[in-house]
Parts: sequence; C-alpha cells; structure tokens
Amino acid sequence: MPDKRKVGITDTSLRDAHQSLLATRMRLIEMLPVVELMDQIGYHSLEVWGGATFDACMRFLDEDPWERLRQLRKGLKTTKLQMLLRGQNIVGYRHYPDDVLEEFIKKAVANGIDIIRIFDALNDLRNMEQAIRFTKQEGAQAQGTISYTISPFHSNDYFVQVGHDLKALGADSICIKDMAGLIAPYDAYDLVKRLKDDVGLPVQLHCHYTSGMASMAYLKAIEAGVDVIDTANAALAMGASQPATDSLVAALKGTAYDTGLDLQLLSQVSDHFKEISCSYDVPREVMGVDTNVLSYQIPGGMISNLTSQLAEQKATHLLREVLEEVPRVREELGFPPLVTPSSQIVGTQAVVNVLTGERYKMVSTEIKNYLRGLYGRPPGEVNAELLKKVLKGEEPISGRPADQLAPQLEDARREIEAYMEQEEDLLSYIIFPNVALDFFKRRRGELPPLELNSSCEGGKVVNKTKLKNPSAVELQSEKLYQVDEQLLSGDDDHSAYPI
Repeated sequence: MPDKRKVGITDTSLRDAHQSLLATRMRLIEMLPVVELMDQIGYHSLEVWGGATFDACMRFLDEDPWERLRQLRKGLKTTKLQMLLRGQNIVGYRHYPDDVLEEFIKKAVANGIDIIRIFDALNDLRNMEQAIRFTKQEGAQAQGTISYTISPFHSNDYFVQVGHDLKALGADSICIKDMAGLIAPYDAYDLVKRLKDDVGLPVQLHCHYTSGMASMAYLKAIEAGVDVIDTANAALAMGASQPATDSLVAALKGTAYDTGLDLQLLSQVSDHFKEISCSYDVPREVMGVDTNVLSYQIPGGMISNLTSQLAEQKATHLLREVLEEVPRVREELGFPPLVTPSSQIVGTQAVVNVLTGERYKMVSTEIKNYLRGLYGRPPGEVNAELLKKVLKGEEPISGRPADQLAPQLEDARREIEAYMEQEEDLLSYIIFPNVALDFFKRRRGELPPLELNSSCEGGKVVNKTKLKNPSAVELQSEKLYQVDEQLLSGDDDHSAYPI
C-alpha cells in the first residue's frame, strides 16, 4: 500500500461544469444559495470564474462578471477561488496588449481570485510568460498549463518539456488540461509521474468525460502522484463536463488517497444543482460518451456548433465530411490543440471548405492572422502550399505576438468614460466592446433588459431555457470571424466548448 497522501479536489461546478453542459447560462442567484455549504466541504479550490463565463454574464445574463466574483468571494470565505485565463487572450478570443493583461490580473486578484490557471491554445510559452509574471506580482498562485492533445507532433516528451519551461517562467504548479477527453489512463500515469519526478512541481489533472476515460485516467494519475484532480458535482458531471466529485470521493474513501471530503455534504450540493439544472434543456450532444472524439479530437460542444452551422445552410448531410475535414485543416495548420480560440478557427474553416466545395477558396481573417503568427507559434510545421496561397508571400512574424500591440487602456477609457461605474468596466469594454456597451446601456435603462430563465420552483420547471448560442453575426461583432455571413450564419457555440 502506498504512503497515505490526500488527493485534492478542485470542483468546477460554478464555472466549467455549467459552461460544458448548460452553455454557461447558470446565473449568480442560482449559485449563491449553496456557496456557504460548499465553503464547508474542504475543496483544494473552487473554479468559479474565467473561460466563457465573463462573456456569457454580460451577453446572456445581464450580469456584471466582476460583481459575480465579488459575491462569490463574499460567500466563500475560506476556500481558494480559481479562474481560467487564456494567457494573452485573457478571457477573450484574440490577443490583448500587456497593459490590459496586467490590469485585468490586478483586478481579478483584488476582487477575490487566489489561483489563476494560465493556458495558451498553442502551448506557446511567449503567450503565457507575462500572465505568469503579473499573477505572481499580485501575490496569487500562477498555475502553468499544458494544453493536452494527440498528434504526430505531440508526445509525453513534448509535454514534459513544456512543464520544464513553465517552471522556468515561475509557475507555482502545473495543470494538464485535457479539454477534449483524449488522455488514456496509462498515458496519464506516465505523464504525471514524469512531471512529478522530472519537473518537481505540484501537478493537477483536468479532464472532460467526453470519451468516457476521464475517471480511469484520474485513478491512474492518482497512483502516479497527481496532487489535485478537477471534478464537478454529480448533477453537473459527465458528458462534456468533468467526472463526478461525489463518485471520486467515494472511490478514494478509506484508501491511502482519501480526499477527506464529506459525502453527505457533497450530496446536499448535488441536490441543489439537480434542482437548478432542471430549468435547462441540455443538448443531447454534450451528454453521454462519444468515442468519436478520439478519432476527430472534436469536443462535444464543438460538434454541436458544427451541426448548427450546417443546419442553417440546410446541409446537415455534410456533417460527416466536415468531421473528416477538421483533422485535415488541423494538420495543415501545424496540429494546434482544439481549444479556444484554435477550435473555433479550425472548425469554422472546415465548414467553409466543405460548403464551398473548394478547400480554402475562402478563409477567415482569423486563419490569416493565425498563419501570420499573430496567435503565436504553431506547434508543428504549417503546410507550405497553404501559407503561399493565403499569405501570398507575406512573411509570418517571428517575435512575441503581443509585442505587435500598442497599449490600449487610456484610449479605451476615453471611449467609454461616460458609461463607467467602476474601473473594472474599462476591462469589460476592451475585451468585449459591443457586448459590454450593450450591457452598460441596459444597466442604465437605455436598452430593455434581457429575458432570462426562471429556476425550478417546488420541482416544477418554470420558463425552461433553450440553450441558444450566439450567432456567427454576433461573434463577428466582436471581430472573431470576419467571413461571409451567408456561409456562417449558424450558431457559434463558443460558450459551450469544454475548455
């Protein structure tokens, strides 16, 4: 029997779990009644902010994401609060200059964040280095993240080297982020063990249940010495979400890895979220197990997005062709992991290629920027013919992408000053200008409020919410995909991606 070693639990119920299953639509008023109970449980941390929640708060829920964080901090007095930061993308879908990144991290920590999980879609360390530095500068824990994927280029040797590089940048711990549920149990064992032995930092494993392997991967990772695993309460677990907190705690109870968490309290938490989740029509695509993810490496939320795009064009019969096109596009782009924003870039281009009947007849602005190096360094070699066709002789940049960006804070302040009620509003506006401005106008009564769902009352569902996702036109308003609206007028479900 191994030495007794308590395994930490990060519960994702207040961020990634509802992002993955409920398209990030859970409201603060549905969270607050249970947070004091959650605070008693003894989690390593609670993931409560970041990812798509920042966008969804303003876009769909008429909530201030900063006020959400403050209220959660008020109710969670003892538990560490954690957020997901997309490196130089912050919580948006493009790179932002360093002055914006520094100010965002400063405000996130001041409003209650203790741990910042920092990742980059391409595992480009240049896109994480400043975020790590600013996080440590503010006294928070900086968790450097490995975006896990499978390709001829990616291997455990590669990921261990990323771990070494993250440690050199000052990361306090390492997270293996398996956003598509790809990691196999014995690969998880090998990677965790090597990171623990060779890099020497605490290691956390974050898996989605998409392929059905996540719980097995967790058990092997625990045997290899993983320090913390990410789970979600039973009502918001499995499918495109994480394994169930309750189940893992029960499985480890009485073993050398006993988490020490109380199953009775966990059951009460799950009861609360069962009541909440009945207010939502959960898409079939994000539930259950889909082993196709191992072939196409497409997360469940991304499949539903591709399906909806094709449905808008009355072309659902082309889904199989699109699924086959995604890996081809990914290979030609140098095997980027499929996580925001690369998942949207690759998926959208695959749809365009199939719908037009000619590969790369049309390309999005984001594809051009990716090939120019404005998102960072692709993990593998980009197809030379594609580079030639799209860039027409233009040389990709070789330096850090954010070095191309001018400071933005002061110019933005002049633009939005009339609507600012707090300093944090400036950051909301810079990252999501149109969404934030509409939110500010609704806040002042200049626009009508959004229609919101109601929770279950006494077991009866009131105003059951259809999880409609933002259209391509809405996303274009944020300059995400500047492509032909007639080709991509379907829902672009960035907020449902399990990232």
